[in-house]
Amino acid sequence: MTLRSFRNLTLLLGAAVASGCTVFPNPEPPRVMDLALVQAVPAAEQPVQASLRVDTPYASEPFNGSLILAKPSAQEFRAYEGTRWRDTAPVVVRDTLVSSLRQSGAYTNVITDTNPAQAELTLVTELSAFHSETPESGAQVVIELHLQMIHNRSRASLCTRSVRVVEQASGTSVDQIVEAFGTAGGNLAARVIEWATTCDYPPRLRPSGETDPSRQP
Repeated sequence: MTLRSFRNLTLLLGAAVASGCTVFPNPEPPRVMDLALVQAVPAAEQPVQASLRVDTPYASEPFNGSLILAKPSAQEFRAYEGTRWRDTAPVVVRDTLVSSLRQSGAYTNVITDTNPAQAELTLVTELSAFHSETPESGAQVVIELHLQMIHNRSRASLCTRSVRVVEQASGTSVDQIVEAFGTAGGNLAARVIEWATTCDYPPRLRPSGETDPSRQP
């Protein structure tokens, strides 16, 4: 390259920078996906007379990030290109549980762990699966959550359970996988609500159909 050519290239780059343009193409921004529930949340049959805090699930790599994950083999995880969850997977799961619990009316109030208000109960969870798989039967998504209900005043564990939801996907595209996640999330929320409302609560917190809270000391 001659000195004149070099000067011309420098002037061209300078003009591009000054005009806000770039010589190199910008990468396409990733699609941001949400866990959209596809079924209505049923009303709780026996609401608990207490407020509930839902903690963000504990999770280790790779489930503590925002990548939409696939597990093609028992030893390997991969991420779908060009897409991600709107937040980390634990936050997406937490928000799904909070929204569903509020809609069900299972508790007098439901808050997240970012809310400074006090609550009588805390739902502590661990997220150990949040990915798609492709066995011989076809693509499917898996969500696995370990649950523990804590009475905040006594710090006693009232009940525990592990829930594993497997939902068949209609195909292998990222849109079909995300749709299956939405169905699986709805099934997960329904099972969590059913389990949570049957915990061994202190008498004054028992569902209103069992005792009259106004008569409790």
